[in-house]
Amino acid sequence: MNGRRTVMLIKATRGLLIAAVSMLGIAIGSFPAQAEINVNITEGFVEPLPVAVADFNGGQPEAQLIGRDIAEVISANLERTGLFKPIDDKAFIQDQNSLQVGVRFGDWRLINAQALVTGSAQVQGDGKVRVEFRLWDVYAENMMTGFSYTSTRTNWRRIAHRISDAIYKRLTGEQGYFDTRVVYVSETGPQNRRQRRLAIMDQDGFNHKFLTNGRFDVFTPRFSPTSQEITYLSFEGNVPKVKLLDLQTGREETLGNFKGMSFAPRFSPDGNSVVMSLADRGNTEIYTMDLRTRKFSRLTNHPAIDTSPSYSPDGSKVVFNSDRGGSQQLYVMDVNGGNVKRISFNKGRYATPVWSPRGDLIAFTRLSGRKFFIGVMKPDGSGERMLAEGYHAEGPTWSPNGRVLSYYKQGKSDSRGKVKSKVYTVDLSGYNEREVVTPLDGVDPAWSPLLQ
Repeated sequence: MNGRRTVMLIKATRGLLIAAVSMLGIAIGSFPAQAEINVNITEGFVEPLPVAVADFNGGQPEAQLIGRDIAEVISANLERTGLFKPIDDKAFIQDQNSLQVGVRFGDWRLINAQALVTGSAQVQGDGKVRVEFRLWDVYAENMMTGFSYTSTRTNWRRIAHRISDAIYKRLTGEQGYFDTRVVYVSETGPQNRRQRRLAIMDQDGFNHKFLTNGRFDVFTPRFSPTSQEITYLSFEGNVPKVKLLDLQTGREETLGNFKGMSFAPRFSPDGNSVVMSLADRGNTEIYTMDLRTRKFSRLTNHPAIDTSPSYSPDGSKVVFNSDRGGSQQLYVMDVNGGNVKRISFNKGRYATPVWSPRGDLIAFTRLSGRKFFIGVMKPDGSGERMLAEGYHAEGPTWSPNGRVLSYYKQGKSDSRGKVKSKVYTVDLSGYNEREVVTPLDGVDPAWSPLLQ
């Protein structure tokens, strides 16, 4: 079969807390297939691509356990995208040992696998683990890509995420988003006495860690473009302070003590400034702060409430929400505050806009008919679509490839005044909503760039 075989169409740092994965050597191989698997991501929904992920063979008992765990994480990552359907390993015909000799492609076609992932894990003399993987096109009987990684044994999950990214990119042509983290606000307690702590985790909810102790309330954490730093709002002695936390060193500094309330600081694409809204004497405006000079620049000057600013990925524009038109709507302006244009015109109130890292869409929260929605629109306001809804769904944040959103949903309080807030993800098709399990309630997630 010649040409391209499309098996599925879906329209739709520095500084790490964990040791970096080192790639030993360049790709094992990436050979063009005569009949190439291709997953196009646009809009709509079609059956996901069947993929077989075999356990990564390991000679030593410890390596076998690591290899099995890596295969499970890869399988779970691919399944959560909604684009792929991992095949139950009970259906496998070819066993793990014979895979090391060669792939019997006919055995995998019999169970309808269209892509196959194989690999090996080996604990080296220095105690580190070396992992190799290969991605195969079962029908073309060609290897599509393969790499080797070496890292500490405790870093096996990071290796699995890196491999998942490589598979995702090879099959979709899009950058992956598995080797990333999410920072969020962990909450517990009744509605009128919530304890709020800053927490961080891998995008799949594992490797969870609290970053603050709960002595002070925290809000609106945001990653820098390098993934090394986080800005957030902290209330210390009921005084709002914008904080900057270095994830690598744990060093924290205060960007400013403000007389009024400050809201939702976000980094510029180059990481050299933050944009935020400040409330002073009943008036809320949008400002930028140069992180090198600590100099403030005012972007808006209007008696209405202007808040929730977010930079475009090229740094030339800022989207924000304002009630200057009589109701809370979305506006876009130049980075210097000029050329303000309203972009939302439908019924309801719009809030928490955030620009996609691809630049093609703006995500937002919309309150309409007593329901909260998570939606997206183009930067000119056209093409508005709702992707998720809930009693209180809010705070969208983009995956680094601009194909998935994370947000939170808060339920109604029960008879004891307790509420439950959970973190979710949904892709741009709107068909694949998933909960990200956290130890306690979670709100205000922020997705990191790809780790380096």
